Amino acid sequence: MDFAGVVVAAGSGSRAGAGSAKQWRALGGRPVLRWSVEALLDAGAAEVVVVIPAGADAEAAGALEGLRRWRTVAGGATRTDSVRAGLDAVRIDETAAVLIHDAARPLLAGSVVSRLLKALAQADAALPVLPVADSLKRDGGGVSAGAVERDGLVRAQTPQAFRLAPLRAAYAAWPDDAAATDDMAVFEAAGGRVALVQGAPALLTLTYPEDFAMAEALIAWETRMGLGLDAHRWGPGDIVWICGVPICHHQTLVGHSDADAGLHALTDAILGAIGDGDIGDHFPPSDPQWKGARSDQFLVHAVERVRARGGRLVNVDVTLVCEQPRIKPHRAAMKARLAELLDLPLDAVSVKATTTEGMGFAGRQEGLAAQAIAAVALPVRPAS
Repeated sequence: MDFAGVVVAAGSGSRAGAGSAKQWRALGGRPVLRWSVEALLDAGAAEVVVVIPAGADAEAAGALEGLRRWRTVAGGATRTDSVRAGLDAVRIDETAAVLIHDAARPLLAGSVVSRLLKALAQADAALPVLPVADSLKRDGGGVSAGAVERDGLVRAQTPQAFRLAPLRAAYAAWPDDAAATDDMAVFEAAGGRVALVQGAPALLTLTYPEDFAMAEALIAWETRMGLGLDAHRWGPGDIVWICGVPICHHQTLVGHSDADAGLHALTDAILGAIGDGDIGDHFPPSDPQWKGARSDQFLVHAVERVRARGGRLVNVDVTLVCEQPRIKPHRAAMKARLAELLDLPLDAVSVKATTTEGMGFAGRQEGLAAQAIAAVALPVRPAS
């Protein structure tokens, strides 16, 4: 079923503690808002309208950089006003579905979206719910005022799914000065029929500072490996760059940039770990701006691509294959330089060297080769 998403992110999040509004804060290495928008896009949303505070366009653009099929609209004074603004901006067909989601529930799994869309085949709206497991009590001013029967009670979550035309009609009929606990309250007041589907425990709301710690604990991390290989031939010169370190030598490596084979191999390994092409895709040798360029900027770019995905480097390992120059006297400096560029501890960086016992182009001292492996950890949404 075709559907659009509306992500409500127009609040100030004052109860979440000091700092920026919670929708811009980091969770698992990426902005809270990005989790919800990515989840809806990955689930197949034709478009996602993000309702943000007035004047927060720059924050939204930064949080959602690299994503497609989204746009922003300014929210209103209340959540109801913000949802109305989001619905007005949706451009999908009136017969399609729309999912209204709170950005403060970032750990949305695609399976929840699937259950909601399936339920819309038999109803005008669908709501993800969880059973109430705890005993319920009334608060009588700091003392218990008796138990509340929990049979028949469920906890409502978002996203809440609707057929677009009936939801717009329900909001048009809702009084401007009336408050609604959620979108289902508006829909049910107009006589809409709502199906209940299984929610997900991970869909908790980030309200207080401790909720962020709980959400972090629910995020799984996927470790990926990448392999890089590079080689350059020897040519006239007196300095060679290897793993970011200049070494005085009677030859240099020939290439379009500074021909640092160690950094080139490592850059490819990192890009490979996240499936983001290779060094030639990002810095084509046909582009004159990279002629003679320092290769450390290529490596830093690859690390930034990992961080943009909310990921982090775990460790790297570089093997240099050459007969000359001797690597061991410079290995400590190479490790230190790589650790600095990658923001890794020294024990997460390895530089080794070997020869080919006179065999092949490296053995004939025609060139130098480098091989690198990189491990990257990426955050993964809960699957339930």
